[in-house]
Amino acid sequence: MHMTESAAAGAPAAIAFARQERASCVSDREWKFRLRGYGYAVQDTPRGRMLTHVVKGTEIGLI
Repeated sequence: MHMTESAAAGAPAAIAFARQERASCVSDREWKFRLRGYGYAVQDTPRGRMLTHVVKGTEIGLI
């Protein structure tokens, strides 16, 4: 998903991308660092891990 796409339209792709990145990382710390480079962040919430946009701060969906 490109950063100019809407969160709703690209949410499944962004979540799939985040999961794919997690599979290739050794630790959660490395995974979160790599996602930040793509403009995403992982927030631990009471509902679970939420993928968000770094710049906008909007929630994309649960990972």
